[in-house]
Amino acid sequence: MLVCVCVSVFVCLSVLQNPWGSVNPAAPACSLADVMILACFKLKENIFFYYTTSDLMLAQILQMQFDREFDDQLRREEKKFNGDSKVSISFENYRMVHPYEDSDSSEDEVDWQDTRHDPYRAEKPQTTPRKGFTGKGKNITTKHDEVNCGRKNTARMDNFAPEVHVGDGLGMDLKLSNQVFNSLKQHCYSEQRRSAKLHEKKEHSTAEQAVDPRTRLLMYKMVNAGVLENINGCISTGKESVVFHADGGSLEEQPVPDEVVLKVFKTTLNEFKNRDRYIKDDYRFNDRFSKLNPRKVIRLWAEKEMHNLARMKKAEIPCPDVVVLKKHILVMSFIGKDHVPAPKIKDAMLGSEDMKNAYYQVLHMMQQLYRECNLVHADLSEYNMLWHEGKVWLIDVSQSVEPTHPHGLEFLFRDCRNISTFFQKKGVSEAMSVYDLFNTVTGLQIPVGAENEAEFMAEIVALEKRNEDHVQKRRKKVFPFASEDSGPPLEPDADD
Repeated sequence: MLVCVCVSVFVCLSVLQNPWGSVNPAAPACSLADVMILACFKLKENIFFYYTTSDLMLAQILQMQFDREFDDQLRREEKKFNGDSKVSISFENYRMVHPYEDSDSSEDEVDWQDTRHDPYRAEKPQTTPRKGFTGKGKNITTKHDEVNCGRKNTARMDNFAPEVHVGDGLGMDLKLSNQVFNSLKQHCYSEQRRSAKLHEKKEHSTAEQAVDPRTRLLMYKMVNAGVLENINGCISTGKESVVFHADGGSLEEQPVPDEVVLKVFKTTLNEFKNRDRYIKDDYRFNDRFSKLNPRKVIRLWAEKEMHNLARMKKAEIPCPDVVVLKKHILVMSFIGKDHVPAPKIKDAMLGSEDMKNAYYQVLHMMQQLYRECNLVHADLSEYNMLWHEGKVWLIDVSQSVEPTHPHGLEFLFRDCRNISTFFQKKGVSEAMSVYDLFNTVTGLQIPVGAENEAEFMAEIVALEKRNEDHVQKRRKKVFPFASEDSGPPLEPDADD
């Protein structure tokens, strides 16, 4: 037992004497030339190296290896930079083409990566001197030479759009006549316009229940600025705008309601065709309208609704409160409760008394619009009136004009016809005829007679003509108008 313990202690002591284990013998020293030759043999290239102690040869070997690594890195960067783009950027001018690499290429297979020194590359046609011809005597060649013109037309195909595949016409010595070249050029131009139109329609137009990226960015900015807490979704679509519901945030200038709506005016040009008649003859925007393109007029259309709502609010007519205007997005108070919009008067379930009360409210609001706000709704119908908390609310006043508008009275007569027809169908016995309603709202005493609409319209057109002549002659408005509109602040268009 004692012997075993002694042996164990001896073994432990021997292990403690060398805690790191056995020490490997040091590798023999070698020169830099030996290291380089060994490294060169590991390369997967068919290059012959021999033993040398020349510093020049070693430096060239190191430089060649560095050039290879640099070119490989440059190719990776070029591939990453171009990606899947049809138009690629070449880093060819930055490559380190080493003279030793030329010996690797065989005579049967030549890789002409450096196209600057490609001997098979076709030469572009030479330009004609300013004097218009080259040569002398019978060998004179003018700029109208058929062969030279054909080669020049082939060279000009390089200026076509990148998506047009023209092939290698120069390499084949292709000669295009002027007629063929002009046809190709016109076709490429038409395709570019068509492609741009499709891109514009897809990227820069407001669809039925969606918005373009630019409009979506404006909405995100409002959320980031704290004007809105979040945008919940679309609640209504119309012929001129898309309406979204949102939760209000805060503004320094004025409080923001808890529930608001975003009225996004459609930016498609086909919706704009019928808008110009409401704004180009409005003296408030006449000067600005003539200087703007159709897309900017859409913003003017939103601004017009803001000013009209400000006049209506000043006359205490039930209508949405304007919070802020940003380009073609108008933020207003929400008419409804708990994310449920107020119904249109055509969809509201009203009794006979409520319908009668609604008719008198509409009559009073039409008189206020004409006399106090100096406005004509120009699109008043059961689709633009909401029933909320026992009152009629007017919406969609972007097309509203002043009575001095060349067609203002005609628009008013159309509104009167819509109102009379609707309430008479609803059984309101007190509803006046369109002619009596027009005279009641305007205070004019146009004779009704046999109630011939053609004669009545002729009187209205005559009044508009006299009013227009008077305005042009005196350079002032016939009807009194309210003071300059006041409204919420317009956010600056910093990203235009």
